[in-house]
Amino acid sequence: MIQNGEITFADAKRVLRRHWWVVAVSVIAATAIAILLTAVLPKRYTSTTVVLVELPTVGSSYVPPPLVSEDLNNRLASMKQQILSRSHLQPIIEQFGLYEKDRKNLPMDDLVDKLRLAVDVGLTDTLTQSRQPSGFHVSVTFDNPQVAQQICTEISTMFMTQNVVVQDNRATQTTNFLNEQLNEAKAKLDAQDAKLAQFKRQYLGSLPEEEQANLSMLTGLNSQLQANMEALSRMQQDKTFNESLLSAQEGNWKASQTQLDLGRSPDALARQLAVLVDQLAVLQTRYTAEHPDVIKLKSQIADLQRRIAETPPVISSANAKPSTEQEPPQLQQFRAKLRQDDLGIADLNKQQAKIQEQIQVLQGRVQASPVVEEQYKALTRDHQSALDFYNDLLKKRDNSAMATDLQHEQRGETFRVLDPPSLPVTPSFPKKSLFAGAGFSAGLMMGLGILYFLAISDKSFHTEREIELALKLPVLTMVPMLEGLASPDRRAERASLVPNGFAKGA
Repeated sequence: MIQNGEITFADAKRVLRRHWWVVAVSVIAATAIAILLTAVLPKRYTSTTVVLVELPTVGSSYVPPPLVSEDLNNRLASMKQQILSRSHLQPIIEQFGLYEKDRKNLPMDDLVDKLRLAVDVGLTDTLTQSRQPSGFHVSVTFDNPQVAQQICTEISTMFMTQNVVVQDNRATQTTNFLNEQLNEAKAKLDAQDAKLAQFKRQYLGSLPEEEQANLSMLTGLNSQLQANMEALSRMQQDKTFNESLLSAQEGNWKASQTQLDLGRSPDALARQLAVLVDQLAVLQTRYTAEHPDVIKLKSQIADLQRRIAETPPVISSANAKPSTEQEPPQLQQFRAKLRQDDLGIADLNKQQAKIQEQIQVLQGRVQASPVVEEQYKALTRDHQSALDFYNDLLKKRDNSAMATDLQHEQRGETFRVLDPPSLPVTPSFPKKSLFAGAGFSAGLMMGLGILYFLAISDKSFHTEREIELALKLPVLTMVPMLEGLASPDRRAERASLVPNGFAKGA
């Protein structure tokens, strides 16, 4: 008798020994029914093909990566949604005449759903070096093996065609988009070029790269201005000196002309000699003894002294008239020197004004250089950004065009059927091995369940412990079983009720 639904190993062994045939009958019956179902249920055949994803035939170091570079799982999911849509499956149903019996009763959407459930697409387990699946498989399950193969062929062809269309469209759209962006970037770059050129024309000479040149030119102009001022000062001094000489020579010449008719009196010659001596003293303070003017003046003084010594004294006359003799060449030379000094001074003044004007212009450029540099940096920064963006787009456009050409030449990433769709010989459903295993498992579970029910339904006592627990009384004595007096059936019944060949009483 089982207490509280707990079955011990001895109870299980006793029940299994008495009712083992229940498990055997259940297993055999369930397995037979499962095998019978495999013969009764409608057959389903599965055609399968494997499509590999072939990498580009040209090395990645020479060409850009493919434009359709997202994960194969995402691409496959996108293509699967498109291919398994009604627009693609309905022509297959009409082409192969599928579901002829159901067309009258079911709408086309339901037929499309049935065909969609019959198609299975999944990634392969093999991975490439980039940790991406090497391809995918397409499986079609149908009640006719030939039709399943045809549908599988059509679906795999659709995947390869759709992949080409997707890559071509993506390549074309990417190239067109990059061309539009490149045109916009070129327009912006041209605008930046125009701004930069206008800025350079406006601030020519004040640009940052010209600052050092401006400083060098300013230093040179200051040196030129200093040299010009020194030359102007010397020329003005020469003019003053020549004017003094001219004045002295002119006075002497006028004084000497009043005595020409008297034969040049000694007094007049003495006065003229004094003037020449004074001029010599002035020249010697300015020039050395080897100077031509000093030598010439000394010669004139010596000649005049000789004349004074040779000239006899004469009586002066009040009626003597000044001579109308032409000015001597010496006076004309002094006057020519004064004219040259005036021209030189005027030329130096013009040069000085021009140099000062250039200095003012360069000083203005140097002072405006910090502001111009700030504006120039902003313009060049914007121009460089526009140029970098344009060059980057140009490179991407060229890569996109190259990838498009590779795709058109079928040298990019392509789909290739590894194994053509198989023609199934044995049905994929129902499979006898699976059904037999399921029937065996179900029969075994059912037989064990029946044994458990029989065990908990048995109310007889089989052990001393069960009697003590049921009667709650201790055992006083044990009566031996008389085997010889009982019939074989009776002995067997008693053996089943009282183990070990003994009966217990209270």
